[in-house]
Amino acid sequence: MTNADSVVDAGYWHRLDDGRLQCDLCPRYCKLHPGQRGLCFVRRRQGGKLVLTTYGHSSGFCVDPIEKKPLNHFLPGTPVLSFGTAGCNLACKFCQNWDISKSRETATLSDMASPEQIARAAHRLGCRSIAFTYNDPVIFHEYAIDVAVACHQRGVKTVAVSAGYVCAQPRREFYRHMDAANIDLKAFSETFYRKVAGARLAPVLDTLQYLKHETAVWLEITTLLIPGNNDSTREIESLTGWIAEHLGADVPLHFSAFHPDWKMRDLPPTPPATLKRARAIARANGLRYVYTGNVHDPLGSSTWCHRCGKKLIGRDWYVLNDWSLDARGRCRHCLAPCPGLYEPAPGVWGARRLPISIAQFAA
Repeated sequence: MTNADSVVDAGYWHRLDDGRLQCDLCPRYCKLHPGQRGLCFVRRRQGGKLVLTTYGHSSGFCVDPIEKKPLNHFLPGTPVLSFGTAGCNLACKFCQNWDISKSRETATLSDMASPEQIARAAHRLGCRSIAFTYNDPVIFHEYAIDVAVACHQRGVKTVAVSAGYVCAQPRREFYRHMDAANIDLKAFSETFYRKVAGARLAPVLDTLQYLKHETAVWLEITTLLIPGNNDSTREIESLTGWIAEHLGADVPLHFSAFHPDWKMRDLPPTPPATLKRARAIARANGLRYVYTGNVHDPLGSSTWCHRCGKKLIGRDWYVLNDWSLDARGRCRHCLAPCPGLYEPAPGVWGARRLPISIAQFAA
């Protein structure tokens, strides 16, 4: 694969009366003169069309535990082949992958891989799924879909880790090819989204409702709690109440700890007590599967039966140490179902992290 192969025609745009091209992939609706790029940096106007400039290029590949995405109800204990590209269509001041999401591609995109090579690598490595992560797969829409198609041909499932900031038509096409998604619900206020993330809340809520009610994609949600920004009791009450009302009690919710990064280095890390408080609020609002992340909390990272209260999946960081689900994904004690996608036995990948070079799978 050559550098020229990384530029492909992009979909979802139209020409405006003033001659500019409007990108219709996400609700940012970037309007471009010749040669200009969108805020994501990877979609560019080239002559009279829009192109994706990072097709076939990655910032690197790594085999991770699926729980790191985080997904706790989707093939627990199994390895997932993770990769991303460069750029992002949001501008989060707290981005913890800013070296990738704000990269200007040439400094980051060192690993070239065709969809077929990625699918072959995942299959040979024994990965049950691949994850589009590190940066948002919305912006490399065409590449992600082609990878998903190649993976499904080899029986490998697909996972999207996304902020959910995407327009309705491309969203329908994209999620036809996904088996699971973790959507980052960054806060529950338009002010936070506008001032801290450079986006809007409403399209994200629309994506969450679409995934839950109009697709078969397995959905989990993550909210990174930032001290003094989105961690008030009132906001957590509103966020979890909305999830319970509009998505239902069975959608897993992960509260993750912030650490100072990029443009928000002046804030302290999230105290573990904040995560535990948020988990208690969510459970009081009726959510059955609420997790704490980025901290060592075996209670808050384990899965508990909503009916009898027994531990269904014990976790110590990313290591599974208890398994009380039967072959149908039910509690062995009371037979209550635990929603998700499970195999008869848990995976044994554990906490390993295995960086790989895709070049070894070129043949």
